[in-house]
Amino acid sequence: MSAAASSFSSVSAILLYALFFGGTHTEATADVVPSILPVCKTVGGGSTFFDVQFCVEALGSDGRSANAGMNYRAYSIIAIDLLTANATSTATKIDGLLREGGGEGDATTRCIRSCQALYRGIVQRQPGCAAAVKDKRDGEAVMCMEESASAAKECEDGFGKRKVASPVAMEDDDAFKLAKLAVALLSNAY
Repeated sequence: MSAAASSFSSVSAILLYALFFGGTHTEATADVVPSILPVCKTVGGGSTFFDVQFCVEALGSDGRSANAGMNYRAYSIIAIDLLTANATSTATKIDGLLREGGGEGDATTRCIRSCQALYRGIVQRQPGCAAAVKDKRDGEAVMCMEESASAAKECEDGFGKRKVASPVAMEDDDAFKLAKLAVALLSNAY
């Protein structure tokens, strides 16, 4: 898959999650992009985890970004909310995949079961991550978001180790990047 196609898939998934789970406050608008571009250049310009485009498209998918100004803490909360929506949707997808079947001994099924536990952990962790950001407990917040990034990576790595195709590769990539985006935004908060 080309980098452009991969970026489009990731952004499409983020927009879908945001619109599905976020309600009216997550309507993407072109007006948001000019206000978030400097923020995204700051956090994404040198990142090895995500690029400026991912940041713009992720934060731009949530209408709250238009009112966040240069408040990196507020943007970090938005990224956490997007991660929560991603993880919730992914957990639902994983539950559906397991309901559809696959043998107990099947390598893909074992990986999916592992991912099910990992994504449940991500979903359960996010309210605490958001609270830590809001309460300016930044060390705790960073640790919380890094645990979510690690869980998404662990899910994807399981498929690679067993040499089976991942049915949640796009979701894993988005969850990882959103967690890293939230960390980068918080690291610029004051």
